[in-house]
Amino acid sequence: MPIALDLRKGNVINYNGNPCLILESHHRTPGKGQPVVQTKMRNLTTGRSADVRFQSTEKVELLMTERKNLEFSYEDRGVYYFMDLETYDTIELHPNILEGSVDFLVPNTEYEILFVDGNPVQLILPSTVELKVIESPEGIRGDTASNVQKPAKLETNLTIQVPLFIREGEVIKVNTSDKSYSGRS
Repeated sequence: MPIALDLRKGNVINYNGNPCLILESHHRTPGKGQPVVQTKMRNLTTGRSADVRFQSTEKVELLMTERKNLEFSYEDRGVYYFMDLETYDTIELHPNILEGSVDFLVPNTEYEILFVDGNPVQLILPSTVELKVIESPEGIRGDTASNVQKPAKLETNLTIQVPLFIREGEVIKVNTSDKSYSGRS
């Protein structure tokens, strides 16, 4: 069984009966006492993050993980359906697994999904996604003060602020961490 010193970012461990994703892991050697491993981890069941300190020689249970690229097919009554393009199996994901990712799901687009012990636990978004603008008012001519923005409704029904020159039908890049305009495609 591995010890806490072996923990790396991206590992999934069993902590208090829940799968937890390691977001950060730092080995610390205080002036007095035993060396410790300071981790920041996210509980994949509840979505909450916590800072946890382990003794460097403490045993931890690593869980078997797999990452698969699945294609988003459709949503029906709050359940999101993804298809494995190799086996053509359909996998259901519920909103609690998707967290804030729903605003970035476009049909017929591939997404990376983390599986722990064969069960899907998290959708991993890229840093930016490309979405089509479906509704946006025209910019007011002469309104050229620095950094003036207007609302734009995207194909996933997400509304964000964009520069005045963006028009309906354009495809733009959206930052997935803060849902902000990131540039044109």
